[in-house]
Amino acid sequence: MRSRHPVRPVPALAAVLLTATLALTGCSAGGSDSGGGAANDKAAAQSDAKGSAPGGEKGASGAKPAQAPRLTSSIIRTASLTVQVKDVPKALDEARTTAEDAGGYVGDETTTRDEKGRERTRVVLRVPVEKYDEVLAALQGTGKLLDRTAKAQDVTDQVVDVDSRITSQRASVARVRELMDQATKLSDVVELEGELSSREADLEALLAQQASLKDRTSLATITLSLSETPVKAAAKDGSPGFLDALAGGWDAFVTMLRWLAVAIGAVLPFAAVAALAVLAWLRLIRPRLPRRPAPAPATSALGPLPSAPPVPGNSPRRDGDEH
Repeated sequence: MRSRHPVRPVPALAAVLLTATLALTGCSAGGSDSGGGAANDKAAAQSDAKGSAPGGEKGASGAKPAQAPRLTSSIIRTASLTVQVKDVPKALDEARTTAEDAGGYVGDETTTRDEKGRERTRVVLRVPVEKYDEVLAALQGTGKLLDRTAKAQDVTDQVVDVDSRITSQRASVARVRELMDQATKLSDVVELEGELSSREADLEALLAQQASLKDRTSLATITLSLSETPVKAAAKDGSPGFLDALAGGWDAFVTMLRWLAVAIGAVLPFAAVAALAVLAWLRLIRPRLPRRPAPAPATSALGPLPSAPPVPGNSPRRDGDEH
């Protein structure tokens, strides 16, 4: 009989251990994968929550939310200055140079003289708003400041309204033009042309208003009045002295001579013509006139009438008469 050999347990045990190892490895891998997936899902959820929370920088899509544009203030600045200077033309040249150096220009200009011969000038300067304060300070320093007025008008709402109306009006004009391209009837074309002309006129008026606002808000307006300083100052006590009276009398005398000369000059041509007329009468016309005969003595039927007796005391004296 064959003897039974005992079964060796080593291969079987190795197989069992290998199977257990593989099972444990698979479980740990699955556990780690599930744990990592959970961690990733949690991180993603936290990221989404942070993005969707109020005040977050990014939304669910990762893009920044749109922000409303900031409006720039539109202000119209105007000022009026009255300055007393010693030399008006020189001060005016300095004001022109100051405005031109600041990037502006000179507008209206008016120059007059008062009854005392002193010069007065009024000039309008347009300067950029950025240089407004600098130019204003420079003009004040040209002489003695007598008066100053400055104004600032905020027209931001008006500028925004005009810009919005221009955008709408342009869209309206574009729609009317599209309808004209699609119109087939002559009556429709004529009606649309009238509507288009009306809307284009409104658009031009809005554009002109926009340009005016832009000019007034980008350039400040400064009205400068320059007056000349009096050459002679008044006396301290206010009462005139002897020299003042003498100077006044001499001025009156010179003024009288001047007016007298003017009067003589005005009358002289007429006097010359009158003198020539009298001379012509005496030398040319009068000698040629016929002389009148002497009147004959009055007579009557009885003879000549006696002449009137001489008046006593008026008869001519004869030689030998007693006194």
